[in-house]
Amino acid sequence: MTKSEALFERAVKRIPGGVNSPVRAYGAIGEAPRFIERADGCYIYDVDGNRYIDYIDSWGPMILGHNFPEIRESVVKACENGLSFGCATEIEVEMAEFICERIPHIDMVRMVNSGTEAVMSAIRAARGFTGRNKIIKFAGCYHGHSDAMLVSAGSGVMTSGVPDSAGVPKGCTQDTMTAVYNDLESVRTLIEQAPGEVAAVIVEPVGANMGVVPPSAGFLEGLRTLCDENGALLIFDEVITGFRLAFGGAAEYFGIRPDIVTYGKIIGAGMPVGAYGGRREIMEMVSPVGKVYQAGTLSGNPIAMAAGLTQLKYLYSHPEVYTNLSEKGRMLYGGMRKILEEKGIRYQLNSVESLGCVFFTDQPVVDYTSAKTSDTKAFVEYFKAMLKSGIHMAPSQFEAMFLSNAHTEEVIEETLDAVRKCLKV
Repeated sequence: MTKSEALFERAVKRIPGGVNSPVRAYGAIGEAPRFIERADGCYIYDVDGNRYIDYIDSWGPMILGHNFPEIRESVVKACENGLSFGCATEIEVEMAEFICERIPHIDMVRMVNSGTEAVMSAIRAARGFTGRNKIIKFAGCYHGHSDAMLVSAGSGVMTSGVPDSAGVPKGCTQDTMTAVYNDLESVRTLIEQAPGEVAAVIVEPVGANMGVVPPSAGFLEGLRTLCDENGALLIFDEVITGFRLAFGGAAEYFGIRPDIVTYGKIIGAGMPVGAYGGRREIMEMVSPVGKVYQAGTLSGNPIAMAAGLTQLKYLYSHPEVYTNLSEKGRMLYGGMRKILEEKGIRYQLNSVESLGCVFFTDQPVVDYTSAKTSDTKAFVEYFKAMLKSGIHMAPSQFEAMFLSNAHTEEVIEETLDAVRKCLKV
């Protein structure tokens, strides 16, 4: 028995499913999850001494690679002053100023503790600002596990139903309307069904919790127009795309200005943190200034702020990181497409810059329905083979691969060699 297997045996007795987040579970794979001991650069090491090339990157935030020296040093230094105060600190102000002065669509920002909390708070702010109740989301887009958002969610849920989780009363989701990703007419229809009632449309600008599904031409622009025409707010959930596709996230990358944006752990360099921000008149609805209540004892934690601000300053002062990631994305995902063509395999590979995903289906994947045509059994065989080859990916068909700046050309070539061996006709 390996150490990971022994740890999993212990874990299932005290932790539901043996994991503290469903996306870590290897249930569909039929194995014990790998228990990780440490990570450095683009590599991750399990308790059994195995080294893997990592394409999870802690689900995105390790954009500079694991254990980045400047970030590690900033955390150690911050810890010398204490771990948590529950009071206002200077570094919170510095973080807010740094973001607002460099992201055109953010006038004010509020720190929270996770992407889920950021979305939950953004939805509440949108409802408070507009005086409306209904929210439009898209099937397959995951916006955290708050009650109102667990409707046709992606990621660890990826099952349809209203709602998607036991323990969520139907009343909590009665004002959540579900549209089809990349289908503007489905959004228009929902708005027409509830005239003057839609507070906001929330979207992952790149669908990244049903695998990777890029927006079709004109889709995001059309959402902006529909929201403007109907007095609704447009919320970009940039928990995955924020500070990754560009410093200004998908909003900058696609040239669309959202009213509110949500961020996750990338602004904490992997620490448990999130944020939401947007136009001043919306954000001034939030307590203690406005009537929309939202609070958090650990929000703006000084250790998380130290790590996050160090990473954001590095990304802003080194724009070549984004050029490098784009080139690495072309190398990895372009190489994978070439392998598929050479083998005559009609699988789909979707990618946007450093995000990518192989779908085991012969039809284009453009939304939740087409994503679900992927052969999950074929994915399991592929995943197991890649893991044995030293490639660490999410144990689910419906998650993204994340590149970091630490992935070298040699590492990508090694990955492509593994793909060539593991992808079967």
